[in-house]
Amino acid sequence: MKVLSLFALLILTLHARENPFFPPEGEKDIFITTNKDNSKIPLKQAAITLPSQARVLQKVTIELKNLDGSIETKSIELDNSIDWHLPIFISQGYRETAVPTPKEKELSKTTTTTTPTPTKKNDIQNGIGPKLSVEGKSLKVTTKNEAVRNFLIANPHRIVIDFKSSAEVTSFVKKDFDKVFQEVRVGNHKNYYRVVIELDGFYKYNFKKVDDGYIVELK
Repeated sequence: MKVLSLFALLILTLHARENPFFPPEGEKDIFITTNKDNSKIPLKQAAITLPSQARVLQKVTIELKNLDGSIETKSIELDNSIDWHLPIFISQGYRETAVPTPKEKELSKTTTTTTPTPTKKNDIQNGIGPKLSVEGKSLKVTTKNEAVRNFLIANPHRIVIDFKSSAEVTSFVKKDFDKVFQEVRVGNHKNYYRVVIELDGFYKYNFKKVDDGYIVELK
């Protein structure tokens, strides 16, 4: 009888795992390893092309995959103006700082003055009619005629300006006029002529009167 009681007591004090195929409670945080090859091609450089409506870069967010397969994101807050013509590049690595040579250090001490290069103007004047010139993101229409309306048309994006005139002007089409102002068309209509300016993307614009004509400013 004493042997049976002792045997029953030993069974009650034993602590057995309910399921031997799962790790014990203290091992829950250990990553599950595998022989599967999860290696990827190292990141060198990737580029994101921007839409033509983009003007300000607010935030950059990346999505990461961790060792345990979980997904998390990291973000950096920004508030910088951008040129949508240029892509945004993603790369990994430290920027190398070149060590200047003694000769370069000596040259850096010498102050030199340079004359700034003036902004190149792209002019159009074809026979009788308005003169068009581009400087940066501004287009000037030199004319004595009054602008009666201006508006924007999408797909492709064009600015249309109508000028009051009883006389005919020389109609023309100029392609590849400028990177931003890609094409300009001037055509006659009854009691007015029309200037159509085709753009390389979506822009808002200001239209203002000046002494010798009108200026279109893109933004």
